[in-house]
Amino acid sequence: MLSGLTVALLLGSMIYHIPAVQERLSWRVDAAATLLRTIIFPIGAMPTPVLAEPQVEIITRTVLPTQSQPSRLQSTPFPATPTSLNTPTPTDVPLPEQVSLPAPTYERQDWNSCGPAALAMILHFYGWEGSQEDINALIKPLRADRNVNIDELTSYVNQQTPGLRAEFRVGGEIVLLRRLLASGFPVIVEETFYLPEGFWFNDDRWSGHYQVLTGYDNRSGTFITQDSFVGPNRIMTYAELDENWQAFNRAYLIVYPIEREEEIKTVLKEHWDVDVNRQHALETAHAETKSSPNNPFAWFNLGSNLVYFERYPEAASAYDTSRKLELPQRMMRYQFGPFLAYFHSGRTEDLLTVADYALRVTPNSEEALLWKGWALFRLGQTAEALPLFQKALEAHPGYADAIYALNYLKAGN
Repeated sequence: MLSGLTVALLLGSMIYHIPAVQERLSWRVDAAATLLRTIIFPIGAMPTPVLAEPQVEIITRTVLPTQSQPSRLQSTPFPATPTSLNTPTPTDVPLPEQVSLPAPTYERQDWNSCGPAALAMILHFYGWEGSQEDINALIKPLRADRNVNIDELTSYVNQQTPGLRAEFRVGGEIVLLRRLLASGFPVIVEETFYLPEGFWFNDDRWSGHYQVLTGYDNRSGTFITQDSFVGPNRIMTYAELDENWQAFNRAYLIVYPIEREEEIKTVLKEHWDVDVNRQHALETAHAETKSSPNNPFAWFNLGSNLVYFERYPEAASAYDTSRKLELPQRMMRYQFGPFLAYFHSGRTEDLLTVADYALRVTPNSEEALLWKGWALFRLGQTAEALPLFQKALEAHPGYADAIYALNYLKAGN
């Protein structure tokens, strides 16, 4: 006969697999598993860079580790001070002191779903009748996936919502956010968020979060935000938003009806041009490394914008400095520029180091799995790289870069 304990375990397993129960408890099970894992394998600070002589690559043939490679872009030298692209011109209409757009239908986020929830709210603003579940089904099919990138949110709109378009940019400024809101366009921003509780010992609780801005009051210097975790119609000061925004290169996403694209171009001015926008962000980050040389986010942003222009050795050096200044533990759950910079600079040991650390924090990070695989491939360990590419695809079904990597290996490279 089955023992009482066995019966209890079987019954508990059956109850847990009831969808409604699993939905409510899965995050607690994951939290318990994370705590146990980090007791066995503690998470400390991000390792500092390996400052050794340049490595000699074992494999010298050219590898393109992602499905699509940008063309070589040109960036200009840094000016003494960054040039603001938001300086008012004589034809600019003065912005109102206060703007409050109609609050969209509120969506409280599911587990790890602030991005899809924020996007659902901004789509509701334009009359969309779906929900974050519809978005998750395509860009976050596994509930345990802890991150949705801003380009994934953008692609969802452009591919799945007829009549609407989305664009994202970086290097945003408070005045630009106000200008967008005053023109009737709510904005999604990506920023720092501190978790209400830690998930492991010495957890710094730093994480990334998306919020929707629907208004501002220039007299009090505040924005109205729709926060999928905290609640609707929250108030955040300009200073607080900018401080939290910096860690994500001040990225912002705009959704708009296609017929209003000319309005968006007018509001964004030169920022409509992606390369000009990136050059501005690069200059801003460079200036902030001078004014705040101990700010790790300034250096990280410098690296990320240099990666965009394919200036990989310089980017790797900027990332080195940011790592020495101690980045948050979850930084590379959300941003992956160091992987590209170290790979393309031939710094395989550093690539392995940061990928391994990212996987200690987030074992199912498809990006970290992918780039650890490419690091091992670079070292001639193709047999070890293959299962990592497979795990990356399992972590995010349909992940194009993992499919590319697997096809690359199958082709006999």
